[in-house]
Amino acid sequence: MNDTNIRSGWSGTRFGKPKVGANAERRRVTRARDIIAFTEMTGDRNPLHYDEGLASRSIFGRLIVQGGVTSGLLNALVAEDLPGPGTVFLGVEWKFVKAVGVGEEIVARAEVLDVRDDKPICTLATTILNAAGETCVSGTATTYTVALE
Repeated sequence: MNDTNIRSGWSGTRFGKPKVGANAERRRVTRARDIIAFTEMTGDRNPLHYDEGLASRSIFGRLIVQGGVTSGLLNALVAEDLPGPGTVFLGVEWKFVKAVGVGEEIVARAEVLDVRDDKPICTLATTILNAAGETCVSGTATTYTVALE
């Protein structure tokens, strides 16, 4: 641990104080079982996630995963990679601009826009892209990182 972390309020955080411009990404392929698991947690049984016939006739043209499945990859990214373990969201401002289908690879990205010195709080630019590079989710998130050490 260096003097900057001790004075900055980031003391005891696993990865220390991130720098503006730091970035990370995480990938995964969505699965039908993600829909089921999300439904078990939330009760979201929207037919666009379950009824192939109806979903194929919708503007999406296929079954789509719940928005929480898509944005959940950002939860993993901030809690595991940047800012890292002990990080929780204080607030998010996300726009869901393109639906994600079952079997699609998505990439979550975060970049540090601002870091407070007095508290372990960051503002991140956040995006989720599909395999074609199209934006599915975009926005910002404010995070707080709890000291774990």
